[in-house]
Amino acid sequence: MIADPRIQGVSLTGSERAGQAVGRVAGEHMKKCVLELGGSDPFIVLADADVPSAARDAATGRFANAGQACTSAKRIIVEDAVWEAFLENFLEQAEQWTLGDPSLPETKLGPMASLAGRADLDEQVRDARAKGATVHLGGAVPDGPGAYYPATVLTGVDESMRAYREELFGPVAVLYRVASAEEAVSVANDSPFGLGAAVYGTDEGKTREIADQLEVGMVGINTTIKSAPDLPFGGVKASGVGRELGRFGLDEFANKKLVRDLAS
Repeated sequence: MIADPRIQGVSLTGSERAGQAVGRVAGEHMKKCVLELGGSDPFIVLADADVPSAARDAATGRFANAGQACTSAKRIIVEDAVWEAFLENFLEQAEQWTLGDPSLPETKLGPMASLAGRADLDEQVRDARAKGATVHLGGAVPDGPGAYYPATVLTGVDESMRAYREELFGPVAVLYRVASAEEAVSVANDSPFGLGAAVYGTDEGKTREIADQLEVGMVGINTTIKSAPDLPFGGVKASGVGRELGRFGLDEFANKKLVRDLAS
């Protein structure tokens, strides 16, 4: 389809592997492409953050849609000064995301999209646990039918574990304890992905300074990233190329033609 001369461009939302395949074919045929791929979004909690509010938003940002969103808050990076308080608040919030029938109004966490996706996620959690990570909540496939997986919280994840580099596409939160805002930025940027991010703190100047240093396409300050039709959406690094939505999205597939008339 991409090779067909009637096709002028292609836009894909999908995995890294799918994006590489589509981008390769688009390049071979000189077609413009926009690729919105995976993400492992950092959620930074600074020492002056409103801890209960940050914990609530982090849990919602991680567990909504069973954690199956490219801009989920997948890596929660917390300054040491508020680590204990945040972990306590976050676990309280995570415990509220109970599994259930998605047709029932009281259900907070429905099944994942597929059994295969759940199996991949469970292998990543098992790998982290086997290599020394702490599982504070969840971390095991429940009995019964359906691709259910519980809200899971990990700490102590390091570079030896798959969960450090890979996207966790499901309801698994990884929390990192850091000594300073500078270390938080370093951990946030130490990822092959660069889609969205969030920074929580009460010092507006500091949060904006942190936001400027993050290697991502989108940053929320005291809010998580959500798509909107009038705002550009997209990332950098392995998270893709180009932008969707808004004026920037329209420009991706518009020919910026120059017409120069010397007679006028």
